Amino acid sequence: MIKETAEELLHERNLKATKPRLKILNYLMNHNNHPTVDTIYKDLTDHGQLNKATIYNTLNSLISVGIAIEIKNGSNSSHYDYFIKPHFHIICKNCGKIADVFYPDFDQIENKMRSESEKQTGFIASSSHLEIYGLCPECQQKLNTKKSEM
Repeated sequence: MIKETAEELLHERNLKATKPRLKILNYLMNHNNHPTVDTIYKDLTDHGQLNKATIYNTLNSLISVGIAIEIKNGSNSSHYDYFIKPHFHIICKNCGKIADVFYPDFDQIENKMRSESEKQTGFIASSSHLEIYGLCPECQQKLNTKKSEM
């Protein structure tokens, strides 16, 4: 359930609530399809003028303030996800399907990973994203693959 409106979220992150930002953020908030820019463009062009450059720029703005993330799947295409509730992704190595995985101790695990990363490298961590790769149920069936064969 979404607790905030897109406009409130943009203001909270010090971004102006322009019509394109509101349109794109509302789309991400209400769709769990991990869309590409092309998908967003196709889905939103019926509702008014919106070009791909505006979509790219808006997504980059949302990423820079932590509202969205960019996910690369096996086909090297960029997908985008609303990321206010932290989660990780599992990505099919065969078809590129992306699914959200919500884990109860995600914050604790993420903090431990960041801390250990900083300790080992001297970096200062600012964000993280965990991706797991495998085969989705449809591809398992198509390829006649069992868990023990992976």
